[in-house]
Amino acid sequence: MKRQVYRSYAAALLLAAGCSRAPGATPASAPSASTPSASTKGTSEVEAKLGAVARIHGGAGPWAVAGYRMGEFAIGTLGLERGSFDLEVVHYTPHEVQYSCIADGAAAATGASLGKLNLALADASAPETRTTYLRKSSGKSITLRVTKAFATRFANVPREQLGDAGREAMQLGDDQIFEAAP
Repeated sequence: MKRQVYRSYAAALLLAAGCSRAPGATPASAPSASTPSASTKGTSEVEAKLGAVARIHGGAGPWAVAGYRMGEFAIGTLGLERGSFDLEVVHYTPHEVQYSCIADGAAAATGASLGKLNLALADASAPETRTTYLRKSSGKSITLRVTKAFATRFANVPREQLGDAGREAMQLGDDQIFEAAP
């Protein structure tokens, strides 16, 4: 299992580059604080969160935003702060852009990282994509996955529309983005 997870690290690094832009395309610009938003949340809060995702992921598309929102929820539920070494995150994913982007969003929200050895990828099929967040000191964990409605709504968003779709996703309710997985 460890070998499989470690091999996934290299694949994750390669996939992360592909999540935010097409081969040969110019990188998508990070969200701008001056971009208008028809948000039920504060515009500056939405833009700050989109910026946090973009700094880690290179863009703020809907799947990376889903990972961010899941990570925020998980650390709140587990009673942890961003950057805690008491957190371990394992993202189960196929080696496909969209699904793998969730891991970067989780990293942006939680501060977990490959370098700190508290973020790992493990192989899974698309229908089995999920992220487990573990508070090591207590053994308490939560596993989350995107909802079927989210996956359908944001499947294969054209690259030029990723920023708008990410902004839209950031403004959805938690229950519209993710659910607890068994």
